[in-house]
Amino acid sequence: MFRYIVRRLLQMVLTFFGATFIVYALVFANQDDPIQALAGERPISASVRQALTERYHLDDPFLTQYWYYMKGLLTGDFGTSLNGRQIKDMMVQAWPVTIRLALLAIVIAATVAILAGVVSGIRRGSLFDNTTLVITLVLLSLPIVVLAPLAQLIFGIKLGWFPPTAGAHPSLFALLLPALVLGSTVLATELRVTRASVAENLRSDYVRTARAKGLSRQRVIGVHVLRNSLIPVVTLIGVDIGGLMSGAIITEGVFNIPGVGFNLFRGIRTEDGPLVVGFVSILVIVFLVVNLLVDLLYAALDPRIRYE
Repeated sequence: MFRYIVRRLLQMVLTFFGATFIVYALVFANQDDPIQALAGERPISASVRQALTERYHLDDPFLTQYWYYMKGLLTGDFGTSLNGRQIKDMMVQAWPVTIRLALLAIVIAATVAILAGVVSGIRRGSLFDNTTLVITLVLLSLPIVVLAPLAQLIFGIKLGWFPPTAGAHPSLFALLLPALVLGSTVLATELRVTRASVAENLRSDYVRTARAKGLSRQRVIGVHVLRNSLIPVVTLIGVDIGGLMSGAIITEGVFNIPGVGFNLFRGIRTEDGPLVVGFVSILVIVFLVVNLLVDLLYAALDPRIRYE
């Protein structure tokens, strides 16, 4: 196990440098005039433009800019946004909000998906199974750009069950509606994967053997079927955690949540390369760590899996 973890950590280091290099290259290639994009339609004097260009090394070659960025990143300095704010300070404000939102969304989605998926897998072809199929198809067909403002209008403005916007310092209740919207984007897929996995394992030889030994239905499903069925679901949940943190741009924009997605959208719109690359670099680390934890959970779910 120790050798496996060390090997994975080395792979993570290489992946991190490769991913940040690609992201920085894409941002560098997409930059037109970030100084003018930040100022909007206001004119910029030649002296101000020259000072900002030298400050952010915008006139240096790509590899030189990447070297300056990585040197600062490895020393804990994420640089300065084009609007003059320290990116580290912006992360301190944005990341706790997005982490709370993403964790709340994944807890809601995973709980509903696993419970409903297990019941659907056990009762294939029943009314409950057909109903969940219709609901998941509806959720899959509704893009987040439609679902978020629709939920805000119905449950936030018309019915008044939830706050229509979260604000700068949202409470857990204010994040509940955005979390429901964000969780619905992954709930349908997790539910269908759980249902298919449970249905497949119920037809396995070890289940028939367990029943032949006289084990109760609850023990067969809870101990044998569920543990083996959760392996693909855990993989999907691990990917979804990183995806929810990075894919909350629409949700945070609609509900006015100053999180990671909100800052990424603002950085892309203003061509703020340091801001975009800084936040994406942390997202890369989140993806890598979550994937490592998911792989380690496999051994806990299935004793046959061993990392040598």
